[in-house]
Amino acid sequence: MTFHPDTLPDLTGRVVLVTGGNSGIGYHTVSHLAAHGAHVYLACRNPSKGNAAITTIKQTHPTATISLLQMDLTDLTTVVAAATHLLAQETTLHGLVNNAGIMATPFQTTKDGHEAQWQTNYLAHWVLTSHLLPLLLRTARTLPAGSVRIVNLSSSGHLAAPKGGINFADPSLKDAGPWARYGQSKLANILHAKTLHKLYGPGSPSARKGEGEIWVSAVHPGLVDTNLAAAMGGVGSGVFSALRWFGVYYSADKGSWTSLFCVAGRDMTAEESGGYFEIFRRLGGPKWLSSAAKDEGLGERLEEWTSEVMRREGWVR
Repeated sequence: MTFHPDTLPDLTGRVVLVTGGNSGIGYHTVSHLAAHGAHVYLACRNPSKGNAAITTIKQTHPTATISLLQMDLTDLTTVVAAATHLLAQETTLHGLVNNAGIMATPFQTTKDGHEAQWQTNYLAHWVLTSHLLPLLLRTARTLPAGSVRIVNLSSSGHLAAPKGGINFADPSLKDAGPWARYGQSKLANILHAKTLHKLYGPGSPSARKGEGEIWVSAVHPGLVDTNLAAAMGGVGSGVFSALRWFGVYYSADKGSWTSLFCVAGRDMTAEESGGYFEIFRRLGGPKWLSSAAKDEGLGERLEEWTSEVMRREGWVR
């Protein structure tokens, strides 16, 4: 099973939001989508870096339509503000790629009081998705099935999540290592995708009632040469440098291909919605997932926990 961005259809008239679009996988996701005619919202923390990325893309694709959306995933106020801005600007939204993330960073708490990886990789994207779901569903109602899609970037690193998958008593995992915290956040990305599929995917109550059908995927892009490892420092950074030297890494461009297939590829099928995709659109079976990632009960509990906490803190209604 192979895929190349050149096979993407004409995306003129489509609107897609990509978080972390100024560098790495996100940058190439934005570039390929814009090159095929989509109006892409490039969401990132630093406006200067975001505008620089847009300028670079337009040097290759002068007709690209890309809008900057300032958003700091460690500050949920900016996430809500970004979603509100997009909702005021657009009447349709065809794709959401929850791409941005950090990996195995030292313990740190955000201004919102959550562990940084847990918030950046999972909570902030959950909040963003919640605010954009009404527009995604409204768009889906008027179009053929598969026209509206959500992609959550996850990782095989979800296998490093703590025993039981999610530590609801202490999701900050302060006494655990950075990889356990990373694994928990990436597991949450998979469970979130499965929950969205259950609620809005093919065969869901939403789809059957004509309220909108959304195809959802969780993606592990592979070992990709991005700046994620730089934030780790020390031994972790050295390990990734060694992998890079041995040529084990894929380029950031190739790392974007699975996301592109899942958000806009013409060959994706309804049966693949809700799936966990490995490198280059390979649909990973149960053997690629931890037992926690296959636990429907855990997914339901996570959704309930997240909804309760985010509502209590005022980030969603």
